[in-house]
Amino acid sequence: MLTIGGPGSSVRSGMDRRGFLQIGSLGCGGLTLPQILRAEDQAGIKSPHKGIINILLPGGPTHLDTIDLKPHAPPEIRGEFLPIATSVPGFEICELMPRTARIMDRMIAIRSLVGALNDHNMHQCLTGWESHPAQTKSPEIPGFPPGGWPSIGAVASKVFGPAVPGTPPSVDLIPVYFDAKFVLSARPGQPGYLGPAHAGFEVNAVDRQNITLQGISIDRLADRKRLLSRFDQFRRQADGDGIMEQMDSANRQAINLMTSPRLADALDLEKEDPRVRERYGVDLAANPRRQGPKHLDQFLLARRVIEAGARCVTMTFSRYPFGRMSQGDYNWDWHKNVFAECRATLPMLDLGIAALVEDLDERGMLEDVTVVIWGEFGRTPRINGNAGRDHWPNVAPALLAGGGMRAGQVIGATNRYGEDPKERPVHFREVFATLYHNLGIDVATRQFKDLAGRPQYLVDGRKPLAELI
Repeated sequence: MLTIGGPGSSVRSGMDRRGFLQIGSLGCGGLTLPQILRAEDQAGIKSPHKGIINILLPGGPTHLDTIDLKPHAPPEIRGEFLPIATSVPGFEICELMPRTARIMDRMIAIRSLVGALNDHNMHQCLTGWESHPAQTKSPEIPGFPPGGWPSIGAVASKVFGPAVPGTPPSVDLIPVYFDAKFVLSARPGQPGYLGPAHAGFEVNAVDRQNITLQGISIDRLADRKRLLSRFDQFRRQADGDGIMEQMDSANRQAINLMTSPRLADALDLEKEDPRVRERYGVDLAANPRRQGPKHLDQFLLARRVIEAGARCVTMTFSRYPFGRMSQGDYNWDWHKNVFAECRATLPMLDLGIAALVEDLDERGMLEDVTVVIWGEFGRTPRINGNAGRDHWPNVAPALLAGGGMRAGQVIGATNRYGEDPKERPVHFREVFATLYHNLGIDVATRQFKDLAGRPQYLVDGRKPLAELI
């Protein structure tokens, strides 16, 4: 949550030093990712800026109708879709995902993900851990340290800080209205025991009624020329008053964010090439419609924010609007009509995945940006009486790409009905160990102290996936 003090502030520059900024981790970046990489390479830096795009499919995506079809199983298990060949010999996925099938040689499929709970909570996809404090409509799961586990974005913020001034290290693109929070339970930028200075920046959490900067409200931010002029005036006055030196690092990062157009520019899709927007299925002139593809814009926003210097971007994908299906919104909790839901949603997901991976690759970013796509659990192999699939924590699917990993692989397999892993179970924390490795963080040695002062490892002894590194 970001609060900028307005006319009621008490310091002579117009700011209340304590109340001027209330913010989680607003780490900052400035140059585009390719520019950062070139500069670091020229400087001989051996651990250049890396990025993570964490794509959440809240509600529990069905593995049997996406990347683990069972065409020879009985009708009550195999479903309605045919498998199609991919660019990885011998690996087939759902016929509704032809674009993803075409680029599977640049991706990794995990069909044997374990470590889930029967709990609608994205905690495992944010931290790798099952245990957590009580969260929105999600009970406490004992076993977490004082303060709770930090998200990967919070860890990146703690270890590396901002890449360059202008973009937070951890950015959350997810809607924040109640039903969306209900579906997620855990917030993507949660800092856990690392503290609020490393919380992710929630792009959509701005309180539009309360945020002002020297009398300019958030509703007038479109007046960019006037706003930037006021920002420059504020920075000069703050530097002259010595206020910048007095503020803690989080506040200084926040000032840099608010006085730089970098993140705002990244979030402005009008600045993107129309041909690229079309590639992602983004139509700025179209009004959002129920069941429509509005959330495809998150794939493009994620690429733009990473390119602007963020280290970790978290997004969700579903049909529009994202939220509880019981309230008429959309997620992946398909207890009924699973095949109709697949027909409506998978082609959109397919478009977003392919556009993002190909775009990153063509921009020379795929080696340095890791993409992960997953949900909190899988779905029951047996189709229920409502033509749906219920919660199935025994096994779940995941897709990865980029990050310098050895792509074109399929890891793990389930038994003949997709009930349990048959080969190579992969724990959530093994995936996280791999993600941390791709960021340049050694999980075998890196420790942080929790709020009780006890040292904690990030993934409790799990190692990066040897198949990928």
